[in-house]
Amino acid sequence: MLFITAFSTLITVYFAGHLTDRFGRLGMLGVGCVAISVALASYAIADGIGGWVIQASVLLGFGWGLTYALAPIALTTLISEEQRVRGFAILAIAVMAGFGLSPVLASILMNTGFSLNAAFYINSGLSALSAVSFFTLIKPVHRHAQQSESQIPSRLSFGSVLCILNSPARLPIIMVCIGASVFAGLNNFQTVFADERELNYADYFLVYTITVVIFRLVLARFKGGRNPYLTIAFLQYIMFGSVALFLVIGNNVPLYWLAAFLFGIGYGVSYPMLVAMVARDADNDLLAQTLQFFALSYFVGIFGFPLIAGWLIVEMGTSALLILAALLAGAEATMALIRALSGKSSV
Repeated sequence: MLFITAFSTLITVYFAGHLTDRFGRLGMLGVGCVAISVALASYAIADGIGGWVIQASVLLGFGWGLTYALAPIALTTLISEEQRVRGFAILAIAVMAGFGLSPVLASILMNTGFSLNAAFYINSGLSALSAVSFFTLIKPVHRHAQQSESQIPSRLSFGSVLCILNSPARLPIIMVCIGASVFAGLNNFQTVFADERELNYADYFLVYTITVVIFRLVLARFKGGRNPYLTIAFLQYIMFGSVALFLVIGNNVPLYWLAAFLFGIGYGVSYPMLVAMVARDADNDLLAQTLQFFALSYFVGIFGFPLIAGWLIVEMGTSALLILAALLAGAEATMALIRALSGKSSV
């Protein structure tokens, strides 16, 4: 089912621009939320693997691909270039709050006697409310947008991909794929790490989510300084340190919390800055396509790396996965540092 969702997501992200050129960004964001709402309700209705779950997985990938890829693009039409780091930070706060609080809601409902299906139904209703909000905002957003959608075509093509890969935006696109791989390796298999070390994986997710939300809120007005890539490099070296710490924590709970805290700072704070950098480094005529390609690269890491990670755990154990994740985190941080020292990233 995860493979079906991944395939649906990647296809949707690639063709999201084709859809928005025809139907508009806000409208497609609303359609994406409707798809997620129907998907979550379908998961609740399903009583086993079958048609309902397959339909839900396809719709979830379709909805997630649209909302994740198009939200930053819609945001760029409403804010100035100088405000992008702040805008993307606030957007990332909202996304992380949703990711972190939905499992908490499910846990509370189940502890009070409700079934897991209740959580699916509630989130389905919230997604439907999001859809209504997007549809309602179509005209106000058009009125307040700094440039109309017709001025920024979104269609992603082979030619536009080649242009993007030949632009300075190539670096943050590669970096986000690496960072997403590290994120997926740690988060998807956190239950395995915790079980091996007799730790509670819920501690990791709670500390990580709180850290990300708080620090993104605190730094929402921070634009990255005079050399944003140097700031990104510093944060990602913190991420490297947090992954390395996982190798030596054993069953020490305070160190486990510290590793989650550092990862929340390193990955959680650097990500919205990286989104702002890819928007800044993009050619103006290819801004929408570059942000879509950025999202596509992110999903390749999110969905692709767990296949490698799972194989490593089975064949070599969790330490091998942590070593690889640490090497990737160090490589990403070094790429940002080289870019910063090259003198091409100062603003």
